Amino acid sequence: MTNKSRFYQMIAPYIERTPLAAFFLGISSGFPYALIGATLSTRLAQVGIDKKSVTTFALVFLAYNLKFLWAWMVEGIRLPILSRLGQRVSWMLFAGLIMIAAVLNLAFVDPAANLIATAQAAVLLGIAGATFDIIIDAYRIEILEPHQLGVGAGMSQYGWRIGSTGAGALALVLSARVGWEMAYVACALFALPAMSTALIIGEPSRHHNLDKKKRSWKDVGDSIIGPFLEFFRRKGAALVLLFIVLHKVGDTLANLTLRLLFNDLGYTNDEIAIYDIGVGFWALLLGVFVGGILYARLGMKRSVLISLVLMAISNLSFAGLAAAGHSNLGMAAAIGFENFSSGIGGVTVVAYFSALCNLSFTAAQYALISAAASIFGRIATGTTAGGLIESMGYMNFYLMTTVIAFPGVILFWAMMRAGLIDESIGSAGTESSKK
Repeated sequence: MTNKSRFYQMIAPYIERTPLAAFFLGISSGFPYALIGATLSTRLAQVGIDKKSVTTFALVFLAYNLKFLWAWMVEGIRLPILSRLGQRVSWMLFAGLIMIAAVLNLAFVDPAANLIATAQAAVLLGIAGATFDIIIDAYRIEILEPHQLGVGAGMSQYGWRIGSTGAGALALVLSARVGWEMAYVACALFALPAMSTALIIGEPSRHHNLDKKKRSWKDVGDSIIGPFLEFFRRKGAALVLLFIVLHKVGDTLANLTLRLLFNDLGYTNDEIAIYDIGVGFWALLLGVFVGGILYARLGMKRSVLISLVLMAISNLSFAGLAAAGHSNLGMAAAIGFENFSSGIGGVTVVAYFSALCNLSFTAAQYALISAAASIFGRIATGTTAGGLIESMGYMNFYLMTTVIAFPGVILFWAMMRAGLIDESIGSAGTESSKK
């Protein structure tokens, strides 16, 4: 076999129709995270808002952690007129329009003049982004075949990073030239890729339609709690959920405070755009590619375990940057390692989480899984991170995040040994599309 043939075999799974669709879905999934995360932190810090208030805004992300509470609506509520396009397509269009409106709303508030109004606009954007995520995740899982979940996760991560990086960089560059308002307006266009993809691909082939007959209130109640009952009936479900909650605590704490570190170290917006966003983007692309190779060659369990270890120790690079001070090379190295590790995990861990879903409850179950994955880290960031940084310093803070990342690693290893990983897989990881 020639080198050209080997190269084609490596990339062929990534250029199939549905993995490419997952890429465009990821673009629209990633951009809200940037606007209410790092970008908003920079905007607030630059108008003189104190660290405790800035990190409190991380609580906006709790909308993503609570999205399982209304994910059932995406499964069961048929939208007037739009529902003719299909349940998933109609909700993709509806959620995308709400997303655009929420971005425009945040664009025209002034944090310096009215912090409360800014917080309200950020919360609305968080709810809109979480709802958009519910339908994007369900659509991605249902258009992919079981053997494509790893590749699809990788392509989704590529798209997510482009959406997050593109929106973050665009906002920084435009804010310095035409103001934050127009920067946010321009970023609202990032909602279009997912909406367009749904129109082009149509209803997912693996989507299980709910009964369209008139339903009683008991049926509605069952549709709300049914997804959770089905999940918790599985052997070892409590341990699986505990792993989901624990595995990303350290990573979330570290990532949601990075812009504070960069601001205090004196980095300019252009330096952040080049070294944080730019280098991080290419490092993540490499990590996703390596993650795909690891997933294919080592299987789901071993590749997930390796990615968990790498993600845990990547926080040490931020402690090193905090100790070194303002260094463009140091920032590039720290961000590069963190994003490379996250890229690998974005393939392996997301593929595992996707496979956990039952195709009858894809939206609700993946909403629960993805929400639980970062809830502790986000609550801790919003309530204690700013105070911890002020009391113990950046270096000790990032050392702490490294330590608290390892219980999740140990738990996954123990689950592997007990055989719970294989037993936790749902129909999304086994059932092919109907022919």
